[in-house]
Order: sequence, then C-alpha cells, then structure tokens
Amino acid sequence: MKSIDRSLLLITGTLVVFGFFIFTSASLGLLAREGAKFSSVAFSQIFFGMFLGTIFLFIMTKIKYRLWKPLALYIFIFSLIGTALVFVPGVGFELNGARRWIHILGFSIQPAEFLKLGFVIYLASYLSDARNKITEYKHGLIPFAVILGIPSILLLLQPDTGTVLVLASAGVAMYITVGGKARDLLILFVIAVITVGALVYQRPYLRDRLETYISPGTNLQESGYQLNQSLIAVGSGGIFGRGFGQSVQKFNYLPEPIGDSIFAVAAEEFGFVGAVLLVFTFLAFSFRGLKIASHSPDYFSGLLVVGIVILIISQSFINIGSMLGVFPLTGLPLLFISHGGTAMLFALGSVGIVLNISKYIKS
Repeated sequence: MKSIDRSLLLITGTLVVFGFFIFTSASLGLLAREGAKFSSVAFSQIFFGMFLGTIFLFIMTKIKYRLWKPLALYIFIFSLIGTALVFVPGVGFELNGARRWIHILGFSIQPAEFLKLGFVIYLASYLSDARNKITEYKHGLIPFAVILGIPSILLLLQPDTGTVLVLASAGVAMYITVGGKARDLLILFVIAVITVGALVYQRPYLRDRLETYISPGTNLQESGYQLNQSLIAVGSGGIFGRGFGQSVQKFNYLPEPIGDSIFAVAAEEFGFVGAVLLVFTFLAFSFRGLKIASHSPDYFSGLLVVGIVILIISQSFINIGSMLGVFPLTGLPLLFISHGGTAMLFALGSVGIVLNISKYIKS
C-alpha cells in the first residue's frame, strides 16, 4: 500500500487557502448590508467548513474505500431521507423561496450535499456490479434512470435545479465510464430536454434565467441584474485586479457576494491572471483525480473517483460559467471558496475518499 496522493492533497489545500482569502474579502461586503451577520457567517465557514472539513478529510483517508460498497444502499437511502426532511414542518425551513435547509441543534444544514455523495457511492456500487450487462435496458438505462430520478425529484421539489444538473453530470460520466451506449445517452438527453422544457414553462424564475442567458443585456434591473453586476466586477478587475480587499462590487451591488457571486469578487480583486490561475487549479484537481481513477484497483473505486471528481468540477465550472454568462444562473456555490459550511465539509470528505483510493492505485 502506498501513501496518499500528495499532489491532489496539495491542490485541494491550495483551493481551500486561496478560497479563505477570497471569502474573507468578500465577507467585508456584508458590513455594508443591513441585517447581515458577519460573525455567524465567518464562524460557519471556518468551523464547519475548514476545521471540521479538514478533520473529515483525514478521517476519510483512513477508512478503506471497500467499506463503502456494502453500505452503499443504506447510505443512499439515508441521504434521501435526510433530503426529504426539508419538507417536514419545524425541521426544514424556507429561504429565498426554496426549502433546502434543515435545523439541527441550532445549526442550519443543507442535506443535498450529503445526497450528492450518497448518490455517487450507490451508483458506483451498482454500475460496478452491472458493468457486464450495462447495454441491456433492464440492467443499464432503466436502473440508472431510477437511481438518478429519485433524488432529482426531491431536489426539484425544493426547488434546487442546479444540484440536479450536478448529479446528472456525475451520473452520466460514470455511466459512460462503465460502457453505457450512445443510444442510452441519446434517450437520456431527450428526457432531459423535455423535463427542462416543462420546468421552464411551469416556473417563471427559470424562464427569466433562460431569457437572461439568451439576452443578457435586457431587464438589467431585475432578472439580468446579477449577471450584469458580475460582468462589471470581472471587467473592472483588468489584468491584475484592483488588489486584495479592494472590490467595489461586493458593497451593495453584487447579490450574494459570499455565495454564488464570489468568483466575480475574486476576478475583480485578482484580475484576469488570478481568475485564470483559479480555473487552472480546478483543472489540475480534475486531471489529478481522473488520473487516480484511471489507475484505480477495481471498477468500484474507479467509478467512485470519477463521480466525486465530476461532482466537484461540474459544480465549480457551472458556477464560474454562470458568472461569466456562459451558463444560465443556477445559484450553485463555488466549492472550497463560497460560503457554505456543509458544502465544504462534504467536499473535503469526498476528497478524503479519493485520497484513500489513491493509496491502492496500480503503478
């Protein structure tokens, strides 16, 4: 058995440390906003995200990855139940029109973060067992659609369309890895297009986001406001940025400067060079993670690494792309950087699983 992959650990540490500086600067924008609680936000990020997340990461590096396979179904069911708790009165609560959080011991937790990990663990377990029959509908497409569909329904009811997109990205990547046929992917694509069309028709806020994406210059004071302010922040950063802590847009202009708009703050303060370095750090994370997957000791571990890496990378690039107008706005946080103690906790724990698998890779 080898030691953990130090390159991946170093890349992850770089993202967390750089993210802490960006988050600290972006948090200063809260001081200019009435009702914002800087101390509680900082405590959640530092204690739950960085401190407990780091502990969680190192615990996961010590747990042999094979343990997760016999527990996969139970973890998945438990994560589904946890996610469903957001609909229970007195446990789940609504914020900004969405029910995505639950109260536990005085703290707010987003159970969808646990659901993402539970989904990937169970799907890796199923696909590794069914790989020789994956081209058959009853062993491939249909079970895959059910495993993806159940958590997607729970998330769409919240509503949390962005997380559904992340789950689908990871799931499809795992399905392709195990040998899923192009025919099945085409069927899934058609189902996805019909589903998205129905959602856009039924939910005005999704229609507004799509219209903003298609015509970003329209309705600048309402649906297009966030994208417009983000582009102003990114553009005003220039080549080398205004300097650390010098963002102007984080004060009363950018919605959610510590949340899904945090990349715009980073681009304004560190400029084009800093933004590109951040993107390349995420790319380095993906390349290193997928290299571990390609040398994994068995199908289960390889699929598990692919799922975790794509979960993290797809969410991060969707966030960055939405701030640049490349993707429609989703509200997804930028992992390791945006505010969200639960998100960082499970992201670091997931990296810990990949690091454990890296101990057993084939030379």
